[in-house]
Amino acid sequence: MYFQDRYMSQEQRMMRDTCRQYVDQVVIPFIQGDRTREWLMDPDSRLSPRILEQADAAGLRALGVPERFGGIALEPSTQSQTLALIATELARGDSGLADKLVQNWKISVLIAQFAPEHLQEHWFTRYMNEPQFLMAHCLTEPRGASDRWLPYSVPEVNMDTKAILDGDHWVINGRKQFISNGYDASLYVVYANTDDAVAMQKGTSSFLVPRDTPGLHVTRCNETIGGRFMNNGEIVFDDCRVPADHILVHNDALGQAGIYFRPGKVLVAAKSLGIGVGAYEETVAFVHERVQGGRVLIKHQAVASRIADMATRLEAVAALLRHAALAVDERSPDADTLCNMVKVFASHEIVEVCKHAMELHGGYGAMLEVGIEKYMRDALINLHSDGTTDVSNFKIVRSMFPETAGSYAGPE
Repeated sequence: MYFQDRYMSQEQRMMRDTCRQYVDQVVIPFIQGDRTREWLMDPDSRLSPRILEQADAAGLRALGVPERFGGIALEPSTQSQTLALIATELARGDSGLADKLVQNWKISVLIAQFAPEHLQEHWFTRYMNEPQFLMAHCLTEPRGASDRWLPYSVPEVNMDTKAILDGDHWVINGRKQFISNGYDASLYVVYANTDDAVAMQKGTSSFLVPRDTPGLHVTRCNETIGGRFMNNGEIVFDDCRVPADHILVHNDALGQAGIYFRPGKVLVAAKSLGIGVGAYEETVAFVHERVQGGRVLIKHQAVASRIADMATRLEAVAALLRHAALAVDERSPDADTLCNMVKVFASHEIVEVCKHAMELHGGYGAMLEVGIEKYMRDALINLHSDGTTDVSNFKIVRSMFPETAGSYAGPE
């Protein structure tokens, strides 16, 4: 089911099996050992340091890091497909943990592409030596989030976060919210407006900003209903000064960030699939063990019908996920469209899978100590991760019908 061996290279199967062993032996026992731990209001106490240490030992943190710094090289022609199957496995154990590591993978690729060599050497060396080291990608702001990514081609929607060159430093002022890994990251990739006279797509730059930079303030951890082992945060920049060489891309940061955005949507879909697989596997075990009405549940036709429906939805998501990941790897012209499609499709289909899982567990489906309700909470988060459903659908239509889809911003 889902990622079958016939779609994988030998290297991908080895990576999948390594990740599966880590999830089965480390992640799932941790999650099941204390169902209340994710609800601790101290974000630093939720995830045991051992979880990331064991991920490091398994090589799962090193993906995307160049080999010369001790990272694991991925075959470029299948990179998105490989990351998708590993993210699926991780999310089967816990979607918050998957999101922690996925952010690191994507940002590592971004840094390897755009950072000068001396910064790569400094940060990748530190990253590889510190298992708890996390990275965050700072895009979303309080005024306007996914609606900015249609894209609107008007200056009115430029980012509120600004960066001004002052001698040999850039001075950043602004605020970012809903940032994955934002609460506990050690390094941030920050997007800021550097040219007010043009639209966002042409006047936004990206910067590497270390956590200990004066003027960078992590103000809160957002308490979410799901994915709670990834600490989502808010960051304020108050005359935050970074050296001039810490700029990654000047003015064309959004245009150059496709290497982050396209795989990102594939990986959101992969995380959704992993959540659905976890819910499905636990439900299949339950309906083969639980006796109701004098027979095990799987022998009841209504139950069997729902199990079939869950399996079909999972296969459909996996098929579109493979198709979209292949399009990204092949740099196909329809890659952006497929990435948005699979992100939307997977998030909605997996919510339905988790709904079946909860209902087939009866009253147990709502019980914290059983854990099925966690899959539903985690799945709901992905409905708006990396863009809301409506905005993603707008982007799909605009890519298919650029001349007739209409514009969504600008003067009346």
